[in-house]
Amino acid sequence: MLRDGVTVVLLLLGTALYAAALVVWAPQPFEDAAILMRYAQHLAEGHGIVWNVGEPPVDGATDFLFMLLLAGLHRGGLGLEAATRAVGILSHLATVVLIYAAVRRLHGTPRWMAATSAAYLAVGPGLSYASAGFGTPFFVLFAALTWHCANRLAAADPERESGFDSSRVTHHASRIFACWPLLFALSGLVMGLIRPEGVFLALFMLGAVVFVRGLRASWKAIAWFIVVFGVLGGAYFAWRWWYFGQPLPNPFYKKGGGMLHWGALVSAIRGSLTFSLPFALPFIAGFRSRATARWAVFALIPIGGFVGIWVLMSDAMNYLWRFQYAVQPIVLMSWPPLVAGLAEEWRLPRWSELARRARVMLGVLGGIVFMWLLVYHYRASRLPVRYEDGNAAIGRMLRDYSRKGYTMAVSEAGLLPFYSRWRALDTWGLNDQAIARTGRITEERLAAEAPHIIAFHAYFSPLVPPVVRNEWDEMVVFLQAYAQRHGYILAAVYGETPYDTQHFYVRPDFPDAPELLRRIRSTPYTQMSSGRACLNFAPSPPEVGP
Repeated sequence: MLRDGVTVVLLLLGTALYAAALVVWAPQPFEDAAILMRYAQHLAEGHGIVWNVGEPPVDGATDFLFMLLLAGLHRGGLGLEAATRAVGILSHLATVVLIYAAVRRLHGTPRWMAATSAAYLAVGPGLSYASAGFGTPFFVLFAALTWHCANRLAAADPERESGFDSSRVTHHASRIFACWPLLFALSGLVMGLIRPEGVFLALFMLGAVVFVRGLRASWKAIAWFIVVFGVLGGAYFAWRWWYFGQPLPNPFYKKGGGMLHWGALVSAIRGSLTFSLPFALPFIAGFRSRATARWAVFALIPIGGFVGIWVLMSDAMNYLWRFQYAVQPIVLMSWPPLVAGLAEEWRLPRWSELARRARVMLGVLGGIVFMWLLVYHYRASRLPVRYEDGNAAIGRMLRDYSRKGYTMAVSEAGLLPFYSRWRALDTWGLNDQAIARTGRITEERLAAEAPHIIAFHAYFSPLVPPVVRNEWDEMVVFLQAYAQRHGYILAAVYGETPYDTQHFYVRPDFPDAPELLRRIRSTPYTQMSSGRACLNFAPSPPEVGP
């Protein structure tokens, strides 16, 4: 136990040093993260779960329980950006410890195996997600906890043959198995409350338990799952339908679209393989016998099922494959028992039987492989250098006008609405039920909103004509045409090149219009990926009277 404690401390210290030395901490949240933070801000201030203060509730945050936690921390006095980052970092550290403890206690495997799994997770994308402001590490913490509970349920089978101390499991089985079904169901429910796809992941994990133990032996796990999800989950589902007026988060209607997204599935598979590739060999080795194959399939059921559901959603904002990150703790907890017993099967000598020179060489080789694993995962997970985002700078400037009741219509509804605190129309529809349902913004809706600023991200400029390739292009071309038809003045078209730009149009008929035109044009606008100052490709606007 003492050595395990020392190992955990070293893992935490190593993760902290890694975070300080190698993780790039973004100066502002990413767009989708800022959307959730706006909801948390409004909830903390007592306005409810709303996109715009004083309007009906909208569930555009998706990460429901994470949003509630941020709102509570913000209500308690912690800044939203600090709260978001703190929850992400602490969740990541907790998952590192959980992975180590689970591998050691579940499988009784050597300390180096558990440390390898934990260290591999430590240098993965978890801290990059925290840097970007996403709630992914919080979700993955409960995914790991739920999978740990699922393993406990499977370990209660006294016939488990591979990698587990059967005598110890059997001794405690009657006492342990009485509580693990309930803990599994509760942890799965929390996972589903954080993100809706957590419900599917919990179902796949339950299916894996049934596969190993059999239907009859799994009746307690199934019964508790039905009770917890049926009563508590059902009550939450009924409440959210009543509160929001629809059963699912608003982005699901926009990003799902009632069709299959094969490109998103390919991306999900590629991301899962990228992060799990070094552990493919243990899974292949797991199929060497009937006994070990059961446990390989046990892990592959939730992995394959969870990756497969992403055919139902578009791949938009799947930054560093964050939607598939939950498969990592499953892989890292599951590979050690798949290789247990290989040394005996291959009649390899024990460590103590090796000559000193052989042990030194194997130790060096093992260290090289260990470092290669960490470097591989770090390179696949690192955040590209991020600088101040021009939209964040414009949003902070617009905050000076937040009490004047102005409205902005924006294609990317993260940084500009969050920092400005203006009333905002999300023209893409992630935070607007009507647009999400119909699929597009209309002339009538824009006319009714009469936004004072129209801002959109496009792949054209005054120097490059628009080309319509997809729904996004259709939307921004429509926004440009609407602004031009209704006399809006083009304040700025910012970009490093004229092929990738951010447009700002200002309505000229309100008192602050001249000042806003000047300030939008004079605010330094940088590209967050390069840190370079963007050019303004817009021609000088005409003078607008006070």
